Parts: sequence; structure tokens; C-alpha cells
Amino acid sequence: MKGKTMLLQIVILMLAGIFVVMCAQQDEGPDPKETEVWEPEPDVVTPGELTAPPSDAIVLFDGTDFSNWEHENGEPVKWNLGDGAMTVVKKTGSIRTKQGFGDCQLHVEWRTPAEVEGEGQGRGNSGIFLQGRYELQVLDSYDNRTYSNGQAGSLYKQVMPLVNASRKPGEWQTYDIIYTSPKFDSDGNVVSPAYMTVLHNGVLVQNHSELRGPTVYKGQPQYEPHSDHEPIVLQDHSDPVSYRNIWIREL
Repeated sequence: MKGKTMLLQIVILMLAGIFVVMCAQQDEGPDPKETEVWEPEPDVVTPGELTAPPSDAIVLFDGTDFSNWEHENGEPVKWNLGDGAMTVVKKTGSIRTKQGFGDCQLHVEWRTPAEVEGEGQGRGNSGIFLQGRYELQVLDSYDNRTYSNGQAGSLYKQVMPLVNASRKPGEWQTYDIIYTSPKFDSDGNVVSPAYMTVLHNGVLVQNHSELRGPTVYKGQPQYEPHSDHEPIVLQDHSDPVSYRNIWIREL
């Protein structure tokens, strides 16, 4: 009996020794602190409630005035202002921001007329042009068939949306846009194209989609060099489309 007890003690000691060796081997691995990044520390940004602008956003339109906007000829805005929104006045011309922007996060709320008139491209048509050149289409695409790369959520005439997430006419809709501007070298050659990611009413409709050049109605787009910061343009396409709560974060 005494011999069995001693044998058991020896086995226990051997197992304990193996356990200690295994733990030591594990401790010899990489220090997890080597992959911890403490500096720099990200800035604190307070998010807005729902679609309200976050603390670091530039508010481009809060529904009270046109102080950040002008017509493309530099004249004061002639669109209608009321009920916290601005509405296109037919043939007064598109408007642009007085400030230029490049890479950005842009939030825009828009509404097509509740009273439906026309069809296809003639129904609640407008557009948002990043850097004044690259159009995200605004259109009443609720039960309104048109060419797929020309409906709401499309990068006009270039990339159709992944899905049609349109609300009914007269209802407010949202675009949340992540835009990466094109980059050019000193000779004007494209180093990297423009990209756009878009959520339409919270639904992903453009997933880092590449733009082949500025928006054109006819023919194929072709890049031309331009400055890093250019205005955002809202299009007058002769339909009384309304906009509100427009804010931007420079990236």
C-alpha cells in the first residue's frame, strides 16, 4: 500500500511539472501589449439625435436661411424657403455651397412632390453633385420605372442602385453619403478615381462604387483634373423638389 501511495505521489508531481512547463511555454509567446495602440487617441464626437448633425459637422442648411448657398452664377438663392425646407423654383437655376469640399460624409434629406405629375425622368427630378460634377440622382422612383442607372440612388448614368429604397411621393427621404474625391498627379493623370457609398433611407444602395468620371447626359464620362475642394450643387431640374437638414463632415 505504501508503494502505491508513493507511485501516486510521483505521478502527481510529474503531471504538475508538465503543467508548469506548458504554462511557461505559453508565457514565452508575444506580449499582447505589443499590439495595443494608445496614441493618438481618437477625438470625441457627440452624435446627434437620429438625423441631427453630430458635434463636428458643418451645418449647410438648417431650414432658416440660404447663408451657405448661392446660385451657380453667384447670385442670391431664388428658391422658396419655408417650413424648415427649401424648394426648387422652376428655371431659377441650380444652387451651390459657397464653401468647397472634398472627401466627406454628407447627410441630405429630400422630398418629391406629393402630387404626382409626369413619369420616368419627368417626375420629381433633381440631383446632388459632389464637387459640382459627380451626381447622385434624386427622383421619385416609387412605382415609377425609368432606366436603372437613372433612378433614385443611382450615380447618374454610371452605377445603378443595389435596390430601390424609395418612399412614397411627398414623404421625406434621406441620403447618407461617404464620398472619396478623385486624386490627380501633377500632369493631370488620375491616380485614383472617385468613390461613393450611399445609404438611401438607411438602406445601402451604393457600396464604395467607382465613378468613371464626371456626370454626363450623353456619351462616356472622362476625368479632367480639378481642385481638391469644390462646391456641392443641388440641381434645378424644373421639378419642385424640397431639401432640409443638410450637414457635412470633412474627412
